[in-house]
Amino acid sequence: MMDYFFYTEQMTVGYDGKPLIKEIEIRLRRGEILTLIGPNGAGKSTILKSITRQLKLLGGAVYLERQSLAKMSGKEAARRMSAVLTERIRPELMTCREVVATGRYPYTGTLGILSGEDWEKVEEAMELVHVTELKERDFSAVSDGQRQRILLARAICQEPELIIMDEPTSFLDIRHKLEFLSVLKELVNKKNTAVILSLHELDLAQKISDYILCVHGEFIERYGTPEEIFTEDYIRQLYRMTKGSYNAAFGCLEMEACRGEPEIFVIGGGGKGIPLYRKLQRQGVPFAAGVLHKNDVDYQVAKALAACVIGEEPFEAICQQTFQEALAVMEKCSRVFCCLDSFGTMNEKNGKLWERAKALGKHVTEV
Repeated sequence: MMDYFFYTEQMTVGYDGKPLIKEIEIRLRRGEILTLIGPNGAGKSTILKSITRQLKLLGGAVYLERQSLAKMSGKEAARRMSAVLTERIRPELMTCREVVATGRYPYTGTLGILSGEDWEKVEEAMELVHVTELKERDFSAVSDGQRQRILLARAICQEPELIIMDEPTSFLDIRHKLEFLSVLKELVNKKNTAVILSLHELDLAQKISDYILCVHGEFIERYGTPEEIFTEDYIRQLYRMTKGSYNAAFGCLEMEACRGEPEIFVIGGGGKGIPLYRKLQRQGVPFAAGVLHKNDVDYQVAKALAACVIGEEPFEAICQQTFQEALAVMEKCSRVFCCLDSFGTMNEKNGKLWERAKALGKHVTEV
């Protein structure tokens, strides 16, 4: 284990002496992010609480730079590791600045008095996560998203070598999710901090993580890089998905396709058809899409939402056989919608489809 900054050996976690997940083996170097994913109730929070010593291990051990966490004093552990967990802290009559300042207490003496340098670190941490304007606000009066950023600032000014976070982006809007994760990445890159967190947003986990640990069942189901974990088949298996689909290329979910014979034929491509595909799915209208090259972004979404997709091989001009297949499907539809303003060499025959739709009086400009 000489190469790893943080690792576990045969760690078993659970409640009231009853094992929930057994033989957990985690390996993490400095400057790496490990993300736990899995269904609700699978045990992600239990693992994190066990690492941070809020829950007693039922077996095995946790090591930080070859030192057993169980043998560290509370102050030593607090200097080296900080936690942002899901429990909502309710400090009485404390400003946001005072809450952030508690991150410096492991460095103070018996009386807990902060020095001028400590307060500078508090200010720097609040500025880093964009909460300076909240410093005099009562912590209990700010929103859940603001509270989450305050707690991240507290963890940052603690100057830990390892940060543990449980669903840290759950209450954040889009802007603050991205800012939060950008700050996290900056910590990892500039200060070589190691991070272990859990996320429900698979798209974010796929983009930010060095390694993914999949929690489901009595043992860890998988442990690997995002490229190894985020495949359509495995994510469906992990979350026991029965509706809709997961797109591994985009890291996003799509609703289930409408069943039945296509009523509308959509000529799309280059991402221009995607808004219409989703609109038709919302309206419950079965539709066909084509001709789409199989490396086109439209093809990925149409494959999930359309009742029928006519595809062509990447980088090939639409061949006569594919054109005839699309024409046969289109002629059975009552309406045809074209999302394209022009046609090039590779999709020239889509232009011919549109001309045929006009000749049949099936072309429409709005759905």
